Amino acid sequence: MSYLATEKEIVNELQVTLQNVEEEQVEQLIQLICGAEKVFFVGVGRVLLSLEAIAKRLAHIGVNTYVVGQITEPAITDKDLLIVGSGSGESLFPLGIARKAHDFGARVVHIGANPQSTMRSYCHLFVRIPVQTKLNLSGETPSVQPMTSLFEQSLLLLGDTVALMIIRQQQIELKSLWQYHANLE
Repeated sequence: MSYLATEKEIVNELQVTLQNVEEEQVEQLIQLICGAEKVFFVGVGRVLLSLEAIAKRLAHIGVNTYVVGQITEPAITDKDLLIVGSGSGESLFPLGIARKAHDFGARVVHIGANPQSTMRSYCHLFVRIPVQTKLNLSGETPSVQPMTSLFEQSLLLLGDTVALMIIRQQQIELKSLWQYHANLE
């Protein structure tokens, strides 16, 4: 199969998936981000890479972000938000961190594919990215891609969408954001 045909399949999957994310869930996520003193992110593997990119972009627009485990990570409090990325909602490390954050009184958001996961016990908000899982839940977007690629890609694009929505809501001038870009490169 050609590059253009393969690329078209992937872009189509992303479009279908992102169009099926509940807008109300995204708006609630934005409210929680904007209302938090600090926003923490946790995930593993390629999901973590997408979350790190989201954390960086939100930092560019003035959100105080941290990735769990980074050396400068401060204590989480009841004024903070933890965003957990986990398609299954069953990954051991993110699940344990969500439980601890919940116990400290922080708000917890799970962005994932499985609304029936163990993670729901600790979350204030679930944002569903309706991608194909091993569970074959209704409303899942099937994928030709390997493993959880569609989830990771959708997560990254959801994060960029949230950032742009915040920029527009707060009427931030795009040119002003360059002052927050890394300059030791």
